[in-house]
Amino acid sequence: MLIYKIFRASEWDDLQATGATAGAPIDVIDGYVHFSTAETVAETAAKYFAGEEGLVLLAVKADSLDALKWEPARAGVLFPHLYRHLRMDDVLWHKPLPLVGGAHVFPTLT
Repeated sequence: MLIYKIFRASEWDDLQATGATAGAPIDVIDGYVHFSTAETVAETAAKYFAGEEGLVLLAVKADSLDALKWEPARAGVLFPHLYRHLRMDDVLWHKPLPLVGGAHVFPTLT
């Protein structure tokens, strides 16, 4: 199963430059890296990244991550949380997440 992380361009640049990251500021505050599933990632983008340009969508294989826990979040839905740094070698693929007409346009999530 693939899970997804949305990064701002600067956060993505940091991961590429250093090879690992504790995540976005909210991840650092919460103590884990927030991920979404294919079913929840569009809502995550709308809720936390509304109107933001320059986003990057990362895909990671959930079963390849140690320290991944599924925990209830919005409306009791289970979300994947990574309790360690996200490493560049965890990333299966990355794609731009363009903003068109006020909404983010997602690639096919496979």
